[in-house]
Amino acid sequence: MSREREHDTVVTVQLHGALKDFLPVRERGGVVTVTPLGTPSVKDLLEAVGPPHPEIDVVQVDGQPVGFGHRVQPGSRVDAYPARHPFDEAPAIRVGPPLPDMPRFVLDVGLGRLAGFLRMLGFDTLWRNDFEDAELARLSSTEERVVLSRDLGVLKRGEVVLGYFPRETDPAEQLVELVRRYELTSRMRPFSRCIACNTPLTSATPHEVKDRVPEGVTERHTRFQQCPNCQRVFWAGSHHQRMQALVDHLREREHAP
Repeated sequence: MSREREHDTVVTVQLHGALKDFLPVRERGGVVTVTPLGTPSVKDLLEAVGPPHPEIDVVQVDGQPVGFGHRVQPGSRVDAYPARHPFDEAPAIRVGPPLPDMPRFVLDVGLGRLAGFLRMLGFDTLWRNDFEDAELARLSSTEERVVLSRDLGVLKRGEVVLGYFPRETDPAEQLVELVRRYELTSRMRPFSRCIACNTPLTSATPHEVKDRVPEGVTERHTRFQQCPNCQRVFWAGSHHQRMQALVDHLREREHAP
């Protein structure tokens, strides 16, 4: 087959920015050639290459912005861009949803520590150690939650609209990723939600909690919060100070290079 004829049968895909993370190391330049069967949709073609659709914000075919349903013809060039990618002009079509004013999350079973961090920062965060993939997708769809998962199969489910694949394996670094991706520092409400069960906390007096805290705590502290669901009590002890240091650290790193 001549080079001209071969070009007519393949599709050239260029992944930009963070979308390159979903390619094998040898292809991290971002350019992949694909020989499609028929004329697949942009969504199916790109997910076959690697990135899940919730990570994609803008797609261009032969220089023109298109939606996920656009059918890709052999010989085309497809460019895919992640959220927050800089453009000289705002694209006419974005396949990614707008940034939520106050993101809510649902996390896969392996991200329990990250769930605790997000709740500590005040974000409505669902997590259980027995979540099934289908339930994660359903909650994402019906409650407009961002699915956080390191399982690409979960993020590629059709029901999922909002989603992110944490690149790091350390929960503290995963948190930094999310702070940057969703611009979370201006939305943080630290210590307003129960870390254990996600319920919003209410204020409590020393008298109300004296039987639920260690001896002497009510003598050293006057301000308490309690969870109306699981009855846990929180106060500004050494753990609170460590968490406050983490909050300050996140604010420093949100826009750091």
